This record gives sequence, structure tokens and C-alpha cells, in this order.
Amino acid sequence: MTAPELKHLGKKTEYIYIDPSVEVLEHVPNPFSDAEQNPHQVAGTVHIEASEFTSLCPITGQPDFATIVIDYIPRERLVESKSLKLYLGRFRQFGEFHESCVNRIANDLIKLLDPSYIKVEGRFTPRGGISIWPVAEFHR
Repeated sequence: MTAPELKHLGKKTEYIYIDPSVEVLEHVPNPFSDAEQNPHQVAGTVHIEASEFTSLCPITGQPDFATIVIDYIPRERLVESKSLKLYLGRFRQFGEFHESCVNRIANDLIKLLDPSYIKVEGRFTPRGGISIWPVAEFHR
């Protein structure tokens, strides 16, 4: 299996905190999908927790903090972790409601990875005594 040409990994990083664009995301081959290297067809799952997620309330401009939890069953591709970090960082100065952020992340990962299954959960810290934990889920 050959490694893809990655734009971010191993290179000087420019951090951009606006415009969470799907074009930032990159993928690598899933070793579990290679029949030669995985003759027993072992299935793998991926669990990711990004505990430093921030975005802005589109009405008040106040920051919202969350842990983004991503669970997925990959097919041919895995998300490259540095590109995911850069992508999530772009929400920092981006105004969007909690539910929209989570749905955008899920949709962008579905577009990139074409997974068998994915669940994205936003565990936002309470504001005004109210916790909001939106979940977006996709089943093939």
C-alpha cells in the first residue's frame, strides 16, 4: 500500500481560524480494507475525541466550547488526523449554532470518507445552565 501525498502532515503549519472548508480534510488508505494485508477481513472502528473545539454563537459572538466525538466504521479511507485538527480549528472564529457545526462536520466527513457508519457528537459546555449535545448519525 503506498502512502498518499499529504499536504499538511510533516510540513510547517499555517493555522486559519475561519472558513471550515471540507477542502482542508485529507484521507489515508484504510489498512483493514486491503484484502492482501487483511485476509481474515477484520473490521476496524475509529474513535476520535477533539477536546479543544470552539466556535462562535452566530447571534452574540460569544465563544462556545466542546469536545467533538467522532465514531466511524471506515471503508476504503481513514481521516488524516492533522488535517482533521486543522479543519476543526477553522471553526474557532466561525459563527454557527451547535447543531449546525455537528451536522457540517458529519456531512464533510461523509463526503471525504464514504464510511459504512459515522456518528459525530458535539459535547458543548453549558451556557446559562443548559447543555446541548447534538448528534449526527449516518448509516450506509
